[in-house]
Amino acid sequence: MPRLPILFISHGSPTFAIEPGKAGPALTALGQTLSRPKAILVVSPHWMTREPRVAVTPRPETIHDFGGFPPALYQLQYPAPGAPEVAARAINLLRTAGYAAEADAQWGLDHGAWVPLMYLFPAADVPVFQVSLPARLDGERAYAYGQALAPLADEGVLIVGSGSLTHNLYEVRFEAPGAAAETYAIEFAAWVNAAVTDRDHARLQQTMAVAPHAQRAHPTAEHLWPLMVAAGAAGADVPARRIDGGMTHGVLSMDAFVFGGVSDFSPS
Repeated sequence: MPRLPILFISHGSPTFAIEPGKAGPALTALGQTLSRPKAILVVSPHWMTREPRVAVTPRPETIHDFGGFPPALYQLQYPAPGAPEVAARAINLLRTAGYAAEADAQWGLDHGAWVPLMYLFPAADVPVFQVSLPARLDGERAYAYGQALAPLADEGVLIVGSGSLTHNLYEVRFEAPGAAAETYAIEFAAWVNAAVTDRDHARLQQTMAVAPHAQRAHPTAEHLWPLMVAAGAAGADVPARRIDGGMTHGVLSMDAFVFGGVSDFSPS
């Protein structure tokens, strides 16, 4: 089958699961254009380990890894099957690249995985597994991590980096999902969009050092690293497009990026 595109998705607040906003319908529209994957690999900042771990769980649990949110969120399930055989292939690729990757028979799907997948593949009928983020990363290392996983995109696997284009929890206005967007978040998101769509991956890897308002947009950078993983898996040779997801709670950009395979999809 042709090489699948690679995605970066902003999963925002857990309430994204029940407040689709602009991003939810856009992800659903995107999912309808994608060839059915053999499996979906998700890298999320909500599973970080010292060394890489790869979930080989046959029936991954829907993990409600958050607290203090509306009760309806804790009732949601995403009962997709796992993909142990594909996960084993991911382990081999990581080991070949020099990582001390190990199988994990317990991990399910954290909200960085199942919340956006509810929109992309609402039937929950495509096998899904997660690969953890190494705990010590910078832009270059996260990009290299994606490069190690890149061959899977040629083998029918949809690689998804799930993070947040901006992620300052100190300034999130949970009581106001439609609050006016802060200027700094808009400017940071625009800078990243330019780096991605210009295919300037060298500049993209230096985002935290050179982008405007980087430290305010990401007081800690773990939600940015999945973008670097996705870009590394795609490489700078393929075109990329932004999906405008809007800005929620004043500071959470919900933008997504599609790397490669984008000729038939026009974001609204």
